[in-house]
Amino acid sequence: MASQEEKQAQPFADIFDEDEAEKSFLLSKPTCMLILGKPGSGKKTLARKLAQIWKCIFIEASEVIQMNIREETEYGLKCQELLFKGQSVSEELVTEMILKRIESPEVAHFGYVLSGFPFLSEEYMTVSQQIEKIKNLKFKPDFLINIKCSDYDLCQRISGQRQHPDSGQVYQRNQWDPNVVDKHMKDQQEKESDEEEEEEKEEETAEEPPTMSEFLHQLVQRPEDMLENAEERIGTYKDIMLRPLEDWMAEQDSQYLIELDGNQQPDDLFMVNKPCSSLVNFYTNSICCYCCFNKQDELFRVLSSYKLIAPRYRWRRSRWGQICPVALKEGDIIMGDPDLAVSFLGKMYVLSSPGALKTFMLNPRPYLLPPMPLPPCKVLVFGPSLSGRTTICNLIAARYKGKV
Repeated sequence: MASQEEKQAQPFADIFDEDEAEKSFLLSKPTCMLILGKPGSGKKTLARKLAQIWKCIFIEASEVIQMNIREETEYGLKCQELLFKGQSVSEELVTEMILKRIESPEVAHFGYVLSGFPFLSEEYMTVSQQIEKIKNLKFKPDFLINIKCSDYDLCQRISGQRQHPDSGQVYQRNQWDPNVVDKHMKDQQEKESDEEEEEEKEEETAEEPPTMSEFLHQLVQRPEDMLENAEERIGTYKDIMLRPLEDWMAEQDSQYLIELDGNQQPDDLFMVNKPCSSLVNFYTNSICCYCCFNKQDELFRVLSSYKLIAPRYRWRRSRWGQICPVALKEGDIIMGDPDLAVSFLGKMYVLSSPGALKTFMLNPRPYLLPPMPLPPCKVLVFGPSLSGRTTICNLIAARYKGKV
């Protein structure tokens, strides 16, 4: 009876345990997505846009090759050596780089959008083996997004592609063919009713043709974009990959399988996919960096009311206070630099160096999960006069970066 009376007396008591909720989030798996579809259906374009909007890590064969070469990793040096010799990067090496990227700290926090895997070529592993590899990943995809398009439409789209040899940029037929461009512009102008939008559109159309005309004569058709080669690639896809993928998608929970119309524009595809974002955890996007504050107290005072999550919820100090959580993980107590302040999940963290800031922003979870923060050790040294208390205190403080 007493407990019931207490509950009635405090009907608006907050039963939300913030520490447990934060711990549950830090232990949760980031959202991961896999884009599937026939060759030329726009997998890479959609994946890049999803990764950009949702702050996920975009993973694709050419992307991981360029990243490893740019960062001069062991894989990157191997790729560079092969490319200098005029050889192609092996499928085995690309697969290893993709799997390594999926296991990286930033993916463990932000999640990923994977495109172009499994590979159509079975040089290293069969399609079924690649699918099993994906199923057994530590961070397996939560969403399968399948772009569907008819063979005829795909062949027409692929055969209409042209590439600029210097920049490598690929242009669709509606970007380089004057007849299609003019028709597209007329349709757009008819649909627009707002006068201001029409004026902006007229300015764009007045500027774009000279820009395209400068290199229009330089555009070339790649061998793989020729109609007969496109038909062959799509036929190979249907013979080798389509059946295993359909079996895999049949096993997937329907609410996590998204099928899109490949005849739509990339922006339209994204808008169709956007309502599904309610199923995705976007708290991984909530790392923000704030700089240019000279005093710690001024930092918290100003930022506590900046970009509020909600009127009742303000940015607050973390239990780390002014101590750098990355240094604390290594057993060092180092005060953070206010210029390297970061907000995450409504709390402020102050890092001690640019390297610590970069590490924390890639994946803050290891530095926030229990038993972090480690409680500082407090030592009391006592003894008779002239016994060396001050000396031993200074030695202990110097060794463990403490304060006397």
